[in-house]
Amino acid sequence: MTTSPDFLRWETRFAKPEYEFGKAPNDFLVRCKALLPASGTALAVADGEGRNGVWLAEQGLAVTSVDFSPSAQKKAAALAAERGVSITLIEGDAHTFDYPEAAFDVVAEIFTQFSTPQERPLKWAGMRRALKPGGLLIIEGYAPKQLQYGTGGPKEIEHLYTRDMLKAAFGDFDDVRIAEEERVMHEGAAHAGMSAVINLTARKPR
Repeated sequence: MTTSPDFLRWETRFAKPEYEFGKAPNDFLVRCKALLPASGTALAVADGEGRNGVWLAEQGLAVTSVDFSPSAQKKAAALAAERGVSITLIEGDAHTFDYPEAAFDVVAEIFTQFSTPQERPLKWAGMRRALKPGGLLIIEGYAPKQLQYGTGGPKEIEHLYTRDMLKAAFGDFDDVRIAEEERVMHEGAAHAGMSAVINLTARKPR
């Protein structure tokens, strides 16, 4: 088991009894419901305590939820049982996880902004690989203006997402939609208040 400072920080946060980001799914993910297939497979990247993976399972998808924190995954399992759905839990790091080739109809990455600039390309390359042709990619992250709000997310600007960064990584996908917004968030104690975010949906070329 890894004992890096990053792992220990997150494991400590997730070891608390309360859900750090709440039990409700991310609201941008919910707004993507109409884009989801009626059935199929989904990968929730760095899914933490499972709120987003569980919601995807509630939409009828076979969900694989990956996170490197055992405490988070225990809470994800409890949340899935509470909601009456089944998800596959894999303990793994978002950067070194062995992303299977063309295995998922949906890949969702919601606020996984612990990635350094050196790690982020590994994560995004894996996510690209894991999507089936025609598969749906969903990303939400904090934008640089979030540093002015301080209502969640990293404090280092190099961890935040920009339109140019997302275009460089996924601009060759189909149906690319990138939107920057400022909205009040209510996602547990960790994401609370007015926030500056950036969203992406896109489809892997067939």
